[in-house]
Amino acid sequence: MSNPGRDWEDGTPERLYVITGGRSGGSLPTHLDLVTLIIAKSGPRPGMQPEHEAIMRLCQSPLSVAEISAYLGLPVSVVTVLLGDLLAARHVLSRPPVAPAKLPDLALIEAVIDGLRKL
Repeated sequence: MSNPGRDWEDGTPERLYVITGGRSGGSLPTHLDLVTLIIAKSGPRPGMQPEHEAIMRLCQSPLSVAEISAYLGLPVSVVTVLLGDLLAARHVLSRPPVAPAKLPDLALIEAVIDGLRKL
């Protein structure tokens, strides 16, 4: 026999619809991808919806959108809507991940090696 309360908690489409208010995007356009880092500016505030509170608690140190999605057990699309709300309200900050160091051109490296060999 099915437990209706349990079904509601299992990420059913209805629950996800309620969490996002039926929206597919935040209130402001955001450019979030899986590796965008999110950090909370403070702790959760009274009256926040539970998923917003959970994000605020998780993001006391920077986490990627993918990590937030995994920790909450919610699809990335739902998490990006929630993050859009938090960004619009200025409760969280987002930043791209630290870019990997750019390597110099291979021809430059070969020229340096060649020069060193001639010393």
